[in-house]
Amino acid sequence: MSQFLFDPAVLRYCQPLGTLLLLASCMASSHAATYKIEPDNSNVRFAIDHLKTSATTGGFYNVTGLLQYDPSAKTGDISLIIPIKSLNTGNKVFNLKLMGPDFFNMEQFPLAHFESTKWHFTSDKENPTVTRVDGKLTLNGQTHPISLLATKFNCYLSSPLKKNVCGGNFTATIDRTQWNIKKYVLFGMTKNLTLNIQVEAAKQ
Repeated sequence: MSQFLFDPAVLRYCQPLGTLLLLASCMASSHAATYKIEPDNSNVRFAIDHLKTSATTGGFYNVTGLLQYDPSAKTGDISLIIPIKSLNTGNKVFNLKLMGPDFFNMEQFPLAHFESTKWHFTSDKENPTVTRVDGKLTLNGQTHPISLLATKFNCYLSSPLKKNVCGGNFTATIDRTQWNIKKYVLFGMTKNLTLNIQVEAAKQ
């Protein structure tokens, strides 16, 4: 995919529809079916141990993007756009702190994104299932590879939408300092940030 498309400076000013059209044009070369991410049913939740006691949890919502998926060919591609302003921990004051320059730095980097580079499937020829998705996570102005473990992924015909829908859950643990989020590491707060990603996408 075009690296220009995912330059944070470009993403910052993209309107959602325009961004999705650009994503579609980049993914059009594949024979896989194209699905649009449903923001109401897609999110990125996180948990981090709080000074070796309880875990601090929260999430990013209104996630958009596109999915391409062809289980018969064992191919997939997904691009997620994650608005930092959607961050919610259940505490408004803490939300603002996490969106500040010491953590997710919303003012300078209002959008994060994930772009897959390789999908992994089981060896079952009749019904291959997704096991892992490798890709690149851009957050806080930094881009690094991550691997998402698929805990669930399936497609079905949605009666309300009258469309095929694909969705699933993925998880990964990242070292937040790679993305220049280092606050409180010296005071004992762990570097490890656990991500739990839920996506649902409707066929176009």
